Amino acid sequence: MQISYARSTDYCNEWKKVSVCCQRWSFAVPFLLYMILFGVTWMLSFPLKSLPQQIGPIYSQTEIKKLTNHVDAVRLERDGDVNINFHKDVIIGDVKEGPQYEDPKTLLENIFKNADVSGDGLLSLQELSDWINKKIQEHINEALRDNFGLFDAIDNNPKNGVISWEEYHTYFLRQKGFSKEYAENHDKKHRGLNRSIKEAVMRDRASWSEAAHSDPDHLTLDEFLSFRHPESSHATIIALVDELLDKFDRDGDEILTEDEFSVLQTEGDGEKEGETLTQGEDERRKEFRDVIDRNHDGKADRKELLMYNDPKNPRHAHEEAVALLVLSDADHDGSLSLQEILNKMDLFLGSKMVDTAYSFHDEF
Repeated sequence: MQISYARSTDYCNEWKKVSVCCQRWSFAVPFLLYMILFGVTWMLSFPLKSLPQQIGPIYSQTEIKKLTNHVDAVRLERDGDVNINFHKDVIIGDVKEGPQYEDPKTLLENIFKNADVSGDGLLSLQELSDWINKKIQEHINEALRDNFGLFDAIDNNPKNGVISWEEYHTYFLRQKGFSKEYAENHDKKHRGLNRSIKEAVMRDRASWSEAAHSDPDHLTLDEFLSFRHPESSHATIIALVDELLDKFDRDGDEILTEDEFSVLQTEGDGEKEGETLTQGEDERRKEFRDVIDRNHDGKADRKELLMYNDPKNPRHAHEEAVALLVLSDADHDGSLSLQEILNKMDLFLGSKMVDTAYSFHDEF
C-alpha cells in the first residue's frame, strides 16, 4: 500500500507539472503568434527603398543582358557618372504609371504604318531611329514655339517680363477648373483640395526652385522653358556640360580629352588615392571618337559638348532605337514586326516613339 500510494503521489506530481507547463504554453503560443503577426504587419507597412512603389513592365534577365551588351554608347548620369541603369532610366523610363490610351493597339498600328517608310511590313533600325528623331524634333520645336505665347499670357499681374509664382499658380488652378475668384484668393494651404492636386502643386514648386536661378520667386523666359520643358532649355544643356566638365576635366582647362572621358577615376578619401576603372573604357573611347569629337582632334571643347548633350542630337534617337530593338526583336532578324511591337506594348507606349513629351519629362 505504501508503494502504491507513493506511485500515486508521483503520478499526481507529474500531472501537476504537465498541467502547469500546458498552462504556460497556452499563454505563450498565442502571445508568440501575435508578436510574429505584429512584426510582419509592421514591416510590410514600410515599403523597401530598393523596390519601386508601382509595378512597371517586367523584362527577363536575358532581355536586360541583351540590352546591356548591344547598346554601343555608354550613357552618363547627369552628374557625369556612368549610368548603370541606362536601360531603365532612359529607355524604359521610370517605374511609374504611364499615359493611358483608349485604343493603344490602333495607335501603335498607325505609328508602325507611318514609320515603315519602305512598306515591307518591318521596321529597320534606321526607320525606327528616324521616326524617333522626327518625334523629338517636333516636340522640342513645339515646346520652343509655345513657350513664348504661354509666358506672355501668364505674365499679366503686372506685365513686367518675368512670371511670379503667384501668376503661374493662378494659371495652374484655372487650368484645373477652379474659378477665377478661388484662383486669385485661395487658401494658401489648399485645405479641402484632393491629394493629387496638392501633390501636383508640390512637384511644380520643386521644379520651380530648380529652374529659378536669378530670383527664387520669378522666372525669366528661358527659366520658364526650363521649368516646363527642361529637356528643351539652353540652361539645362549648359548645366549638363558644366557637370560633365566638373566630373571629367581633371586638368581644369575646359577641354575634355579622350583619356579624361574614357579612363574613369574614383575620388580618394584623403588618405588613399582614387582608383582607375577600366570597365567600359573601349566603349567610351568609341563614343568619344564617333560622337563627341566632331572635328577628330582628340579633344572636345564646350561647343562639341553642347552638341553632344543637345536632345536634338540624332544620337539620342539612335540609342533609344537600338534599345527598343534588342528588347523586342524576338526572332533576332534585326528588325521589328508589328506583332513584336504589340508584344511589348507597354515598353513602346512609354517610349519616345509614341509619347515623346512623357518620355522626356519622365527622364527630367
